[in-house]
Amino acid sequence: MNPTDPTTGAAAAPAPQRLLRLPEALRLRDFRRFWVGESVSLLGDQATQIALPLVGVLALHASAAQMGYLGAALLLPNLLFSLHAGAWVDRRGRRRETMIFTALGRAVALASIPVAYALGALTLAQLYLASFLIGTLSVLFYVSYTTLFVSLVPREQYLEASSLLNGSRAFSYVAGPSLGGLLVQVFSAPVALIVDALSFVVSALTMHSIRPQEPPTEEAGPGHVKAGMRYIWGSPIVRAKLLSTATINFFNFAFWALFILYATRELGVRPGVLGLVLGAGAVGGVLGSLVTGRLSRRFGVGPVLIMGSALFPAPLLLVPLAGGGDWPIYACLFAAEFGSGFGVMLLDISANAITTALVPDRLRARVSGAYMVLNYGVRPLGALAGGVLGSWIGLRPTLWIATVGALAGVLFLLPSPIPRLRELPEADE
Repeated sequence: MNPTDPTTGAAAAPAPQRLLRLPEALRLRDFRRFWVGESVSLLGDQATQIALPLVGVLALHASAAQMGYLGAALLLPNLLFSLHAGAWVDRRGRRRETMIFTALGRAVALASIPVAYALGALTLAQLYLASFLIGTLSVLFYVSYTTLFVSLVPREQYLEASSLLNGSRAFSYVAGPSLGGLLVQVFSAPVALIVDALSFVVSALTMHSIRPQEPPTEEAGPGHVKAGMRYIWGSPIVRAKLLSTATINFFNFAFWALFILYATRELGVRPGVLGLVLGAGAVGGVLGSLVTGRLSRRFGVGPVLIMGSALFPAPLLLVPLAGGGDWPIYACLFAAEFGSGFGVMLLDISANAITTALVPDRLRARVSGAYMVLNYGVRPLGALAGGVLGSWIGLRPTLWIATVGALAGVLFLLPSPIPRLRELPEADE
């Protein structure tokens, strides 16, 4: 509660004392443990974000098209399985058990890559297969995630808890790429994947230690699988948000399918330096996670969502502009990552809080699954488009197209109720 709020009275605690207090959400034992596990897992994920593509680039000498296929293999399960995964989770329940199983499964899939590399048997086919399996297990994990989240956190703390989780994600942007780049430089790209495999084991152990009271399941009936899609299409807020984020994601993944290839081959950035530059630039994400709640209280959660939708892709225009020597290149990459990291936190925290507040409990997994079909399903298509365009017209022109296209996503939000949304909306019936 803000000390300047008139309901607090004159005896409000002074700001220095309040800064020493834990956030309310972290006083909840189960959420605190869940947050710790996710923070470790996110750190490993970010190390893999740089290490897995570098396995293709450095160990297997993949082309631009093959890098596109690798990105698509990781993301294609979102398009294929999300809708039915959400329906299955809402019908089966036991979200925590599902998340434990998928965390351990992803650890095994990742560990298979350095093992094959050590035996001299690693191929692009195995890299594609492992990526597809990791992507499939991730679908089951994330359709369970939203329902488990509301079982751990009361409604009035959604924004704070979401900020903490996204703050961990932002910190992983700082430390993860730096750690991944350093491990690749000192050891090799496949060996760096061991870090993420271990992080999934930690995530599974922390989830095993909590006992949330999950919402009741719902029996399957006519329209059970499609209920989430119908809800999204009938909600002007969720529909506009989905169309906007799907557009941003399509073009952003076209961008990221080629970014590491462009940075290492065209700009001559070494893996260790690339990890440090990206990690330092992601300080913007940490800052964004810290100020999103404050900005939402001042300007409204809807306007902050719009602000983040523009600030996320806009700074990436600096990447195809980079040139003129090592330090100007590093400066452009730093500024691009800093600004984009700041923007994505505004976007994600506000968007997640709005959806969490709005969607009924009985539909959460199905809405998550239906949302992922488009929002995540366009990602492999974007990665494939990036690979094809990169091979056809070149890397730099493709990066220009991708950044400008992502900026157009904000246009879906403007005619919706979102610009007028000051507070979190009430849950739908």
